[in-house]
Amino acid sequence: MDEFEALLIKSRGALERFVKYRISSLADAEDIIQDTCISAFRSFSRLKSKESFKAWLLCIAKNKCVDYYRRRSDDVSLEECGEADFAQSRFGLVERSEVLETIDRLSDKDRQVMLMYYFEDYAQSEISENLGIPLGTVKSRLSTARNNFKRLYPYPPEGEEKMKKMPEIMPEYRIIRSDKPPFPVKWEELMGWFIVPREGEKLAWAMYDHPDRKRGEYVELEASGRAEIHGIEGIVVKSREYDAMPCNQLGEAPYAERTFVAELTDTHCRFLAESHIDGGVLKLHTFLDGDEFLPNWGFGENNCGNETNITAKGDILKDSDTVTAKDKPFLLDVVGRYTVEIGSRSFDTICVVDIEAYNGGVMSEQYLDRNGRTVLWRRFNRNDWGGGKPWTERLPENETARVNGTLYVHWYDCITDYIL
Repeated sequence: MDEFEALLIKSRGALERFVKYRISSLADAEDIIQDTCISAFRSFSRLKSKESFKAWLLCIAKNKCVDYYRRRSDDVSLEECGEADFAQSRFGLVERSEVLETIDRLSDKDRQVMLMYYFEDYAQSEISENLGIPLGTVKSRLSTARNNFKRLYPYPPEGEEKMKKMPEIMPEYRIIRSDKPPFPVKWEELMGWFIVPREGEKLAWAMYDHPDRKRGEYVELEASGRAEIHGIEGIVVKSREYDAMPCNQLGEAPYAERTFVAELTDTHCRFLAESHIDGGVLKLHTFLDGDEFLPNWGFGENNCGNETNITAKGDILKDSDTVTAKDKPFLLDVVGRYTVEIGSRSFDTICVVDIEAYNGGVMSEQYLDRNGRTVLWRRFNRNDWGGGKPWTERLPENETARVNGTLYVHWYDCITDYIL
């Protein structure tokens, strides 16, 4: 095996994901991948640094995609690819701090003057000149901005103020099957995280173990700003997780912080990147990172994401506690219409069931109202999921279901502040 072939094999997966994210036609995408490989082979001798092979290969692919859209007379603008793109994707988009989060909550005027003075090292006279305002106004704005910053910092104060919004004990609920047909839904939530990735959206949700219904993990999310990941634009979603499950804990921090970049289109919603700080190290994974990203954050063929236009397909059928599903990947389907009575409120919903969408041996029920918002989410584990004692022994009081004859046990539920 020669050097080019060895390097291409290592980068082939990233190349395919890169192109298929941009080109909706699978046949056209395959052609572009082949053209990219041929062009790379012809130019390989001129590549000075073989360590840059993957980035160089993706640059070629990016130019091929631009040419493809130009031929189709689409007005698509993609910047020239360079090392700055990759450096910016690794670090600049997602590094956050409580200070910056607090500044983000200030008004536009306060935020502008704080950033210029404290982060960009402008003198007050230079701010006056750049903004075209008197020096006295600059001093006044700085004083006001400092006071507003002190009022908001730290953000949030130890997490207590917002955490009180979600009850410590989950309200009692009933799920009642309706004879009416399911209604179509525009479901734009980020799968598994319940927030719509649209600027200005905020959401809190909590996890409740059964049978005691006590609150466990609690999550606050905010969608703010835009980011570009490998040429695809998305929305930045910041997450702060309190009392996180062991698998979600990050070092010794009292809460776990993550940053997502997500893309919402007319047809799909998907993750583009996830980052968090663990042990003082920023860890960032994007859709090009294969097994570092796809098992946890990917969904759908070529990671297209979850469909936003939800209707019943007949892939999954539910009759009481019996679920029958087709043998196919990415199983997610509407299984019926239900009234969900939770606390003092009642919701007309459809039930969306997914089977092993992210994790083998896991089934979930998600009840969506006509706004496409989650009213209730319920998780079931296959009885042998995770190894160790069967779940029927760990949680003998909990509800069970059978999926194609295999026993599953109800573990926990999630609700959001949308229903409160």
